[in-house]
Amino acid sequence: MSDSRVTPGSTPPAFVSEEADDVVVPEGASPQEAERLAAQAARRRRRSEYPPAPEPLPVPVPDNHTHLEARAVRSAVSVADALDTANAVGVPGVVQVGCDVESSRFAVEAAAADPRVLAAVAIHPNDAAPLAEAGGLDAAIVEIDVLAGHERVRAVGETGLDYFRTGPEGHADQRASFEAHLDIAVRRGKALQIHDRDAHDDVVDVLRSAPRLPEHVVFHCFSGDAQLARICNDNGWYMSFAGTVTFKNSTGLHEALSLADPELVLVETDAPYLTPHPYRGRPNAAYMTPYTVRFMAGHTGRDLAGLCTQLAANTRRVYGEF
Repeated sequence: MSDSRVTPGSTPPAFVSEEADDVVVPEGASPQEAERLAAQAARRRRRSEYPPAPEPLPVPVPDNHTHLEARAVRSAVSVADALDTANAVGVPGVVQVGCDVESSRFAVEAAAADPRVLAAVAIHPNDAAPLAEAGGLDAAIVEIDVLAGHERVRAVGETGLDYFRTGPEGHADQRASFEAHLDIAVRRGKALQIHDRDAHDDVVDVLRSAPRLPEHVVFHCFSGDAQLARICNDNGWYMSFAGTVTFKNSTGLHEALSLADPELVLVETDAPYLTPHPYRGRPNAAYMTPYTVRFMAGHTGRDLAGLCTQLAANTRRVYGEF
């Protein structure tokens, strides 16, 4: 199903908020002050509004990493409306990704309820250390293992290492959690979705040190440079590019995309985060996928339809059919 009301260049109806920011003008404020406060409210409203819909893709391409449960501040879009909107612009399905037990359960439920959704389940690396300190990490991983057995779960993730938000004192717990998730992916026959932030060398070390790896390893929101791209090419690891690749200052990502084996490239939104240029800073959604795909085609010089066909085939190879 698709939403025939979605018009390129306009915010999709399901994503339009009717809320208004109240402008509080202090008593006795000058007209200039009132105007300034109104302008501030307008800017806040603009930043929280969803961007316009893009032109539909010529060949449908799934979004292989999104968070439908994470609502933007000004909108509470249902899963069905989010998927209908995405379908209208050539995004036929999504991989809904869990970051803790609760969101992983949501992912399984969403995938069981709608054939356009597949699920990934995991404990996010930034939650690993606090859970371990509270004595709850082992139990959470057991729950993730159980959820990973569901037929509609096609990946274990997002798991990995994040040295940006977690300091050295939490690195050992992150690594232990990452290794446990890797083991689940191998035993359950699922793909592995990796969260890697400021930890490229150690992530690669974990993968190379593992006795076995899943058939499919995905670097979600690929954040590496040409060197990591070459490592992924050599090992057959997938690189999933998000809206960050469209940013003008993402030189390392641009080089990585140029070098990446086309058969190892995926695309994602990581919505509601990482909205592509020129809407950076505003909320993201699966229907924004075409903006990133078009940038990828332009940057690599590939025919858009050919790139879409390749991305769709790569996605099916990793996650199977929806």
